[in-house]
Amino acid sequence: MTKGLLNGKKGIVFGALNDKSIAWQVALKAHNEGASLVLTNTPVALRLGTLGELAEQTGSKIISADATSMEELGILFKESMDHFGGKIDFVLHSIGMSPNVRKGIPYPDISYENMLKTLDISALSFHRILQTAWKTDAINEWGSVVALSYVAAQRTLAGYNDMGDAKALLESIARSFGYIYGKHRKVRVNTISQSPTPTTAGSGISGFETLTDFSDRMSPLGNATAEECADYCIVLFSDMTRKVTMQNLFHDGGFSSMGMSRRAIEQYTKSFDECP
Repeated sequence: MTKGLLNGKKGIVFGALNDKSIAWQVALKAHNEGASLVLTNTPVALRLGTLGELAEQTGSKIISADATSMEELGILFKESMDHFGGKIDFVLHSIGMSPNVRKGIPYPDISYENMLKTLDISALSFHRILQTAWKTDAINEWGSVVALSYVAAQRTLAGYNDMGDAKALLESIARSFGYIYGKHRKVRVNTISQSPTPTTAGSGISGFETLTDFSDRMSPLGNATAEECADYCIVLFSDMTRKVTMQNLFHDGGFSSMGMSRRAIEQYTKSFDECP
C-alpha cells in the first residue's frame, strides 16, 4: 500500500544493476510513492545489468554516466533537469567497488593503485556528485541526498579490506558537504549504514555469507533487507525528515549497538566445553 510520500518529486538513482541491488529496490519504492526518476550507471554496468527492465517498470529515463568523471556527471545533471523540466529533489548514491577485494589481495599487501580506484569509485564519486549538483544548482530546497554505507567505516570486519576505508571517507564527505549544502541551500545529506546485503557487489567479499549470518544472529531484529533499506531511503527523501542531515543512520537491526548477545555467550561457552 503506497502513501504517496514522494508525489511530484524527481530524483536520480545511481548504481542499480539488477534486482538484487538496493538501488533497484529504492527505484521501485520511489516510483510506487509517486516519484519520477532518472536511472544511471556506467556504460559497462548498463551492458552487464538489466537496468532496461527497471526503467520499463518505473517509466524512468536511463542516462549513462561514470560517477568518477566530472564531465559525464555534468552532462547527467543537465540532461536530467532538461528531462524533468526543472531541478531535482533527491539523489541516491549506491556505488562501490574495490579492485583489491575483487582480486583477493589482503589488506597488508594492498595495491595502492587499486586502493586509489577504490576510494575514487566508492567515496570520491559521492563528492563529485555533490559538487556537480552544487555547481549546477540542480537540487531544490529541502532536497535530500543519501549514500549507502556500512558499519565497516567504524569497525574492522575481516575481508572487507579497503572498502572500510572508502566507507569512512564516504561518511566524512556527507558531513562536510552536508554542512555547506544545508546552510546555504537547505539540502540534506546523509548516509545509511545498511546490514550486509547479498547484492552483486557485496557477495564478492571474502567470507560474506559468514559475515551475513553472524550479523543476523547478533542483531536483535535480524538483518535489514534491501527492500527494508529502500523504505528507509524513501523516508529520507520525503518531507517527513526535513531536519535530518549530516547523519550516518544505522539500519542494521541493532547490530551496530551490540557487544555480545546471550546467544553468542552461550555458543562461546559451549565451544570451550566441547574443546577442552
